[in-house]
Formats: sequence, structure tokens, C-alpha cells
Amino acid sequence: MAIALYARKSVERENSISCETQLAYCRAMLKPDEHGETIYEFVDNGFSGGNLEREGFREMMSLVERGGISKVIVYRLDRISRSLVDFVSIMERFKKYNVAFISSQESFDTSTSYGEMITKLLMVFAEFERQSIIERVTHAYQARSDQGIFMGGRRPYGFTFGETVIHGVKTKKFLPLADEISHVRYIFERYAVPNVTLRRLLEDLLQNGILLTEGKWSTAKLSAMIRNPIYVRADNAIYEYFRRKGTKIVSDIYEFDGTRGIQLYGKTKHDSASEDWSDMKIVVMSHEGVIDSELWLSCQKKVAKNKKINNSMSNTTSWLGGRIVCQKCGRTMTVTKGGKRADGSQTRYFSCTGKQNRICEGIGITLYADSLEDMIYTLISEKFRSMKTCSGKAESENTGKINALKNKKIEIEDSQNKLVELMMSSAIETDMMKLLNERAKALAEEKRRITEQIAFIANTERDAQNTIDLSEEWKTADYEKKKSVVQLLIDKIYIAEDGAVEVVWNI
Repeated sequence: MAIALYARKSVERENSISCETQLAYCRAMLKPDEHGETIYEFVDNGFSGGNLEREGFREMMSLVERGGISKVIVYRLDRISRSLVDFVSIMERFKKYNVAFISSQESFDTSTSYGEMITKLLMVFAEFERQSIIERVTHAYQARSDQGIFMGGRRPYGFTFGETVIHGVKTKKFLPLADEISHVRYIFERYAVPNVTLRRLLEDLLQNGILLTEGKWSTAKLSAMIRNPIYVRADNAIYEYFRRKGTKIVSDIYEFDGTRGIQLYGKTKHDSASEDWSDMKIVVMSHEGVIDSELWLSCQKKVAKNKKINNSMSNTTSWLGGRIVCQKCGRTMTVTKGGKRADGSQTRYFSCTGKQNRICEGIGITLYADSLEDMIYTLISEKFRSMKTCSGKAESENTGKINALKNKKIEIEDSQNKLVELMMSSAIETDMMKLLNERAKALAEEKRRITEQIAFIANTERDAQNTIDLSEEWKTADYEKKKSVVQLLIDKIYIAEDGAVEVVWNI
């Protein structure tokens, strides 16, 4: 492989050493047996040491990464780079490709143990410098965002950017776009209507010709817009809303005057469904809000409720929702409301979603929700009784097991005490002491194993008792409790074409 000589000079100065002289010093560092090697010379004249975008340097590093260089020689370390972080990064690349690095003026040679030690020390300082830069940037970001200074990013729909000065810093502020702001108000007001879902809202926008200038509307984009506090007029109600969530509120409460909007900062992957918002902060901004707090908060409650319903796969008209499946087509069956009974109560029945989509003929009978719920309620009660009976038998057997294990544990402890007495005797020889130590270790391990067995059986009994307690709660369970129990116990409930029911249990 070849040897590379590298020279760099920032500007031509009378007292500055020339690249030719630097290369001469580099040649002087060649060993006698290296003069027959292929020598490449790379020169960057008129380039700063803080800039890695140099033609000669790039050519040299390209050859290094192709495995064509075994050694790099420079006049001084700063000829490679004046940045410690960049220099260490270059050293790491040299090490990766087994390239030795030598500086003629500083006796720096990475092929020696001394040079390797210096490189490692430089890496420590470089990492410290990296972390210091990150901390400075983070603190600067936090300080600027706390002051309401624009921190970059795409413009939110409804606003454009305008120039402003905040605390002596030139920055940007949000200015309303009349047409888009009217669309924003329509979106919030329309979504606040009880029976309007995100899907229905999306259809309304498309029907009314309300389009995005970039991309297309989607339920995800609408949800993100509705949850964005940048549109709300921040008042005391908004202050309390975020305070209850644990959000860090940077601005003083008196800045929540019911006129200005707010900006939410924090983790990119923040879970908006979480009750804990301590990883986020809000700042009152300089732009005017466009949505009243009452309207904005009502939309927050609705979008949070919809997300909860979607995530739980629940059906608020039956605690069996999400578990009923048409055996014929494999599609989920959902509750459909029928007419009123003579007593005024609502009739409900399960219908196949495949039939609704015209890909299945459905079952051949009317499957009333009340009847199926009564049947499954009885089956779950029987399941609990059988589990309770099995738990009772297991408890009787476990009592004997635990008693035997505890007796064995006492026996081991007695043996351990006798060993201690023997080991304390001065008459014990070295070989015997070694055997006693090994026996002591074996007893300690056996005791540990028995202790774990006792704990395992005890935990099993606690689980059995929890099952008994759950079976008692089932007798008076409300809607949410029934739904939770069904999700725990049942995987699927298949309905055959003739109305036959097959329950697939999880346990």
C-alpha cells in the first residue's frame, strides 16, 4: 500500500511555512525501508483548518477508505484540522482502515503505544466538547423558546410568517391568512357538532372544495390541527387545562388574557393520549388566537374520547363489541339498533359487517344482542365457577407442598448451623475446611431454590384468590367491568349461519 503526505496552508503569508516546505518535513519522516513505497502528495493551498471540504483532503480520505493508504504524514496536527471534534473523527476513520498517522513536529505517531494513548485522551476531550455543544444548543433553545421566539418549522395552516422583534431578537411571528383562518374556524365549529366525526368532517371539507395548498386533507391531519393549541385564545380555562395535565407553563398566568395563542414544545413523539404531560411546555406567543377556549376545549374532549374508543376497539352499545365474528365470512359483527319495544326499550341485534358491505349473506336468524349477552354472561359465570373449583383443589395440594418445603428449609438451616460450629473449631485442617466451604455453598444454593419454590406457590395461590374475587365482582359488574372481563377471558365468539354460538376462550 501507499503512504500519503498531506500539506495545508490557509493563506499565502511571508512568515507562514509553505506547502512545499511542509512536504519536505513529511518526507524526512519516511523510514529507510519506506522510500521504495508509492508516495502520494496531497496539497490544499488557501483552505482553513476548520473546513473539511478541501479537494486534496477529500481525495486522500477517499483513497484511505478504499484501503490504498497505510500511513499519513503531516507537518503539524493542525494541518489536518483545527477542530478537536473533527480531528478525532478523522483519527477514528484512520483506525478503522488501519492507517498510521504521524506528525513530524509533535512526535505524534499512532503506530506507537504513546501515540495510541494520546489519541484516546484526545477522544475523551472531543466527546466532552461534543456534549458541551449539545448542552449549549439545548439551553439556548430552551431560553429562546421560553421567550416566545420562533424556533423554526413549517407554518401552521391558517398563518403565514411576519417579521418581529422579541426581547431585542429579530424573529418571526404568525400572521393570519383570512381565507385559511375562516377554514380553521369552520373545522373547529363543525367538529364540535355531536354527530360529526373526523371522517364526516373530512367529507364535508372535500364537498365544499376546501383544499390544502400542499398535500391532501386526512383524518390524521385534522386531528393534529384540532389538538394544536396555537389556534386557541389562551385564557384561564386553557391555563387550568394544561396545568391539570402537568404541562410546564412557562408564561405567567396573567399572560393568559384570552387574546393570544400559545405554542407547545417538547418531545416529538409525545403521547397526546397520556395523562402525564410533564415532558411538554407551553408558552404564550405574540400572535392572536382565533378559536375561543370553550370551543377548543370541547373539541379536545371529543377527539380524546374518539381516540379512546378506537384504541379499545369497544362498542358502546354492547359489552361484547369487537368479539362477535360471523363464522361464514370471518368479519366482525356489530350492534344495530332496531325499533322500540312496547315498554319503550330499544331493541338491538348483531349484524355482519360483511353483509353490510355486500360480501356475505350474513346469518339466517335475527341475533338479538340481549339474548346473546345473557348467554355469554351465563357462560362466563360457569367459567368462573370451574376456575374457583380448580383453585380450591390446587390450594389444598399447595398447602401440603409448602409445608414440606418449609420443613426442608428448616432442616437445611440446622445443617448450616452445625457447619458453622465445625468451621469455627481450630482443630479443622485446611483440606477439611475446603470441603466444609463447598458443603456450605451447596446448602445455601438449595435453600435459595426452596425459598423461590415457596414464593412461586404462594403467588399461584394469590392468583387463584384473585380469580375468586373476580367471580364475585362479575355478579354485580357494570358495563365497563363486563367489557374488561370479556376482553380478558374471550378471544372470539363465532356465530354460525344457523345461530349456533362457539366461544373461543383465552384461558
